[in-house]
Parts: sequence; C-alpha cells; structure tokens
Amino acid sequence: MRDGFERASTNRIAAAAGVSVGSLYQYFPGKEALVAAVIERHNRDLMQVVQAAVAQIAGASVEVMVRTLVAAAVAAHRLDPQLHRVLAEQTPRAGDGTEVLFFPREAQGLFRAYLEERRDELGAFDLDLAAFVCVTSIEALTHSAVIHRPAMLTDEVAVEALVGEATRLITGYLRASPPSAAPGSAP
Repeated sequence: MRDGFERASTNRIAAAAGVSVGSLYQYFPGKEALVAAVIERHNRDLMQVVQAAVAQIAGASVEVMVRTLVAAAVAAHRLDPQLHRVLAEQTPRAGDGTEVLFFPREAQGLFRAYLEERRDELGAFDLDLAAFVCVTSIEALTHSAVIHRPAMLTDEVAVEALVGEATRLITGYLRASPPSAAPGSAP
C-alpha cells in the first residue's frame, strides 16, 4: 500500500515479511501472484460481511433486503478502504482480473436467489440480468465512494445518505415495469 505495485519487489516484500526471497518464491511465483492472493483474501472478507447480512433477511421485503445489501456493501468497503483503493488501482496488473470479480459474482448469486423468491412482486422478468444490474450498481457506488469520496465512508450521516439513495435507486429499478419492447426494435 505504501509503495504501489510498480515499486514493490519480491525482495522488499520478502524482507518486510521476514522470510527469504527463495521461501517467498516457493509460494508465489512473482509479485502478481502476491497481489492476486491479497485480492482474493480481501474479496473473501468483503463477502463474509455481505453473506452475514443476507442470512439475516430471509423473507424480508424488497426494500429491507436492498437496504441491507447496500448497507452490507458499504460496510464491506469500509473494512480496509486504503487497501481496497490500492487493489483497485493495481488490479489490471494482477492477471486477467478474474480474482477481482469474486465479490460481484458471489453477491449476484445471493441476490438472484432472493429475486427468485420475490419474482411475483417485481417488474424485472430476466432475473439474471436484474441481479447483474443491481449488484453491479451497488458495487459501483460503494467502490466509487472508496476511490473518489473516501471521506464519505467515515461520516455516518453520509453513509446513511448513500445507503438511502442507493436503496431508492435499486428498489425503483426492481419495482418499475419492464419496457414492452427493446429500444429500436419493431413493435
């Protein structure tokens, strides 16, 4: 976090960890693999927060479920915002990026299962697409707050405002009637 990806070296990382560089290479072939492992651990920590929140809202209304998921996403991003920021900035150098997609993909599965239970109440018919749109929107909002407005995540009033506005955005989308035809298609 202090020096960034470009200036980090396996020699410096090994020294900071108190191990020989040879020992480091036994577990990680290079610094890219180290970054991928940190991303995986960070994403696992994020998902634990989300899973714990979702487990407590079985059968809740759409508004309560969305608010809980948004609040959990914000709480997860507050775990270590400085690390999250560095990982977000360094991710393109960590391989093909699949490591970073763990959080949204896992959250989409949880959200999709909930939407299936509430299918009759919702305007969204394509639940896979709706889960993608909702979770990606929530992730983008919370991620953007970490990157561009970090002070927002330290102010409880601002956090509550973000949770409220994101909840309104997502529930509005879920409750809206789907368009009768795709834009540009023949009636």
